[in-house]
Amino acid sequence: MGWRRTLTALLGALAIGGVLVIPASAAEAEAVAPCPAPKKALRGLWLASVGNINWPSAPGLPAERVRTEYRDLLDGARRIRANAVFVQVRPTADALYPSEFEPWSHWLTGEQGKDPGWDPLAFAVHEAHARNLEFHAWFNPYRVSKQGDITELAPNHPARQHPDWVLHYGDGLYYNPGVPEVRAFVEQVILDVVRRYDIDGVHFDDYFYPYPVAGHLLDDDRAYREHGAAFPDLADWRRDNVDRLVSGLAGKIKAAKPWVTFGVSPFAVWRNGKTDASGSDTAAGIETYDDLYADTRKWVHRRWIDYVAPQVYWHIGFPAADYAKLVDWWSREVRGTGVALYLGQAAYRIGSPISPQWTDPEEMPRQLKLSSAAPEVAGHIYFQIHSVLANPLGFRDRLSNDIYRAPSLVPPRTAVPDWGRPWAPSPAVARVDGVPQLLVKSTGLPSAYYAVYRAERRGCATMLDTVRADANGGAVFVDRTARPGVTYTYLVTAVDRGHHEGPAGRTRPITA
Repeated sequence: MGWRRTLTALLGALAIGGVLVIPASAAEAEAVAPCPAPKKALRGLWLASVGNINWPSAPGLPAERVRTEYRDLLDGARRIRANAVFVQVRPTADALYPSEFEPWSHWLTGEQGKDPGWDPLAFAVHEAHARNLEFHAWFNPYRVSKQGDITELAPNHPARQHPDWVLHYGDGLYYNPGVPEVRAFVEQVILDVVRRYDIDGVHFDDYFYPYPVAGHLLDDDRAYREHGAAFPDLADWRRDNVDRLVSGLAGKIKAAKPWVTFGVSPFAVWRNGKTDASGSDTAAGIETYDDLYADTRKWVHRRWIDYVAPQVYWHIGFPAADYAKLVDWWSREVRGTGVALYLGQAAYRIGSPISPQWTDPEEMPRQLKLSSAAPEVAGHIYFQIHSVLANPLGFRDRLSNDIYRAPSLVPPRTAVPDWGRPWAPSPAVARVDGVPQLLVKSTGLPSAYYAVYRAERRGCATMLDTVRADANGGAVFVDRTARPGVTYTYLVTAVDRGHHEGPAGRTRPITA
């Protein structure tokens, strides 16, 4: 109970003195400063719900099992010092949250439309933020079902109520991007989540128009006749349909909550250089511009999106799509736009016999070293979380012990309004049961979280971790790595929702 008494005393000091910071002498202030900061980087993990790839692990599980699985995944993410998760909340035009627009997902309940009796999305956001992980809500805009029988959908499914919205293609069902009502509906679904939940981002993957299936025709002639008069070319009309969704949604998200980011993770080849001189030096069989009708390059240049995360899922030197060449191409495309570049990493291929390169433990570390050296690359997202946490070829350990051995802040959002740099927080530190504990309080602008740095006596302070601010702007941080008998000085910075970091507040030295 000693720590409770100490924190009560610290709170009392705040009430009496108005500020918790313990003034340092001039000599102490000069003795400690933050170490030169490494490059800030997003470290993200995809959590897929479709097919029960990651979470939940199976349909129809008891609620507590679903919650436990999620907490375990987030704890694993924190152990490798990730700072963001991208969680699929709308896998097949259904929902992992209560929605007035779409039925509950059968990937969650085992029966589409069945109410699980709780709100997994509210839980998922809360648990991520409790660990100071960014939460990006991952939506698939057009996929309705991975099977082709519309009568297998829940009776109240919008696709059954509006069969004229639906394309039957390959073995699946898709909303038709060429129907204006479809675009309005998809926007409505996504903005409902933006407004009701404290998410940090809206995320699309690589599925727009469906990937080509040999021998199958995408029959959208009727919609083209009704809505495509301005486009003599069918392909141009299809691209315009997707452009309209992306550009329209971008503006509406920012109008609702300016700090919520909007980003896309496309197939990494926009166009091959032999198709278009502006394209990449690749020879991939799929090109997003021509086959998925997604002009991802335009979205970057027009700043409709806050970041792009191309799925660069090939090894360095792969003849048809060289990882290194694609990193270079995307770096040039985002340069000067203000759009952040994150790279989608193929963790699921580590250890795969698909090629000798993927059985080499150094392939993925080489990719990270190569891409991190590019100034435009602002981070990486791994597909998918189990592929990292399963430690293939020792990669999870390599992240924890080497590549990500120190924590990292998410880079500031250049496309998000800067509300002014956060003021220095007021940290106070006490030794409670032999362990240093910090009580942090915001003294100025609202803070989303705090970054905690530590130095031994004189010298520079390295970042220990981040801690989420509570509803009142305060936080408690326990330094469980402090060594008994060692004297430390702590520096704390406040960080806002756009990841703008303020100046440091500091403590006087304390001996653990």
